[in-house]
Amino acid sequence: MHDIATLDKRGIPGCAVISEEFEPGADAQSKALGFKPAIVFVPHPIQNRTPEQLATIADDVIDEILALIRR
Repeated sequence: MHDIATLDKRGIPGCAVISEEFEPGADAQSKALGFKPAIVFVPHPIQNRTPEQLATIADDVIDEILALIRR
């Protein structure tokens, strides 16, 4: 969350991609930083996915990520 906040402060568009399991933590961290970041949540878990599964997840969210960093 600190990375995306730093990008925002520098005027660089960014989007955090976070596993759904960590949504409550991301919300709490955002509030603590006083910052509403662009976030896309993806299915959990990530670490045990095959490259093909990861590619599918990425394909499913790429349009949303691009829309968020373009706004």
